[in-house]
Formats: sequence, structure tokens, C-alpha cells
Amino acid sequence: MSPRPAPDLKQRRDQVIELARALAESKGWGAVTMRRLAGDLGVTQPVLYSAFASRQALVDAVALEGFADLAAALAAVDPSPRARMRAYLDHAAAHPRVYEAMFSLPSGLPFAADDTPAPLRRAFSVIREAFPDADGTRAEVAWSVLHGLATLHAGGRLREGQVQARLDLAHRLLTEPGAD
Repeated sequence: MSPRPAPDLKQRRDQVIELARALAESKGWGAVTMRRLAGDLGVTQPVLYSAFASRQALVDAVALEGFADLAAALAAVDPSPRARMRAYLDHAAAHPRVYEAMFSLPSGLPFAADDTPAPLRRAFSVIREAFPDADGTRAEVAWSVLHGLATLHAGGRLREGQVQARLDLAHRLLTEPGAD
């Protein structure tokens, strides 16, 4: 019997990222180990390490894919602040472990720097479209507010049933003249 042909590196990376995302979403990041991923994919750990130098590199790859997905979700809705805010919160709630990789887990990704990766830049630019200003500070504040709401809600640290009220207040504070 001849050996299976090895998939190309991009295909292998995509398989590992997809499995890591699914495993993290269903069982949490603690369950995402290179040993478990290798076993689930039917390959050896060195095969995984040929695609990702470390578990951290894999988590960063999941985070980058999460930023690309977030940018697409935001770009798919009306460019108004309210629509983008709602889409952001919905996306974070629908993918809590990927969101955790994007913002809460240790990361080697550079934010707000010259070498910030394209998916992260794109996610910020879509938020900035809804909150334009001369230097991006307004978008940074909007992103910070949304991140705080998403993170506190996911952690069960906000009262249930107040999601829309919080969104309405944040929208008002970020968009109405004189609200600052």
C-alpha cells in the first residue's frame, strides 16, 4: 500500500486551524493541545509543528482568522454605527473562544503598530468607517467600548436582559453631539 500524499502546507494549516477553532469552541482552549490535534487529524505532532512552530503560533493564527471573520461580519451590514456595533457584539457572542484568542489569551500579534497583520487592520478599518475622525481615536474608543461589553457579557459579569439597553446607551454616547 502506498502512503497517502501529504497535503500542501496551506491546506494542512487550514485543517489545523479549523480543528483548533472547533475544539476550542466546544471544549475550551485547555483542550486544544498539539497532541490532541495530531491524534484527531491522524498525524504525528512533528507534522503539526511543520505547520505551526508552537501552540502560540496556532492560537495567533486562529486569532487572525477571527479578525478576518469579524471584519467580514461588520462589512456585511449597513455601515451605520448601530449596525456595526450590533454585528460586533453578535459576532463576539457567537464565537466566544475565537474572540478569547483574539483579545484575552496571550498573543504575539502586534496591535496598533507598523507591522499589525492585515486581518487585524481590516477589522479596525471597518469599525473606523462607522466612527470616522482624523486619527482613529474615536474608532479606538468605540472598539474599546464594544470589547468591554462583549467581554463582560461573555464572563457573566453584566445583568441579563440589558444587552439592548447597553447597546443603545453606548451608541448614544459614541454618536450624539454633546454626549461627551
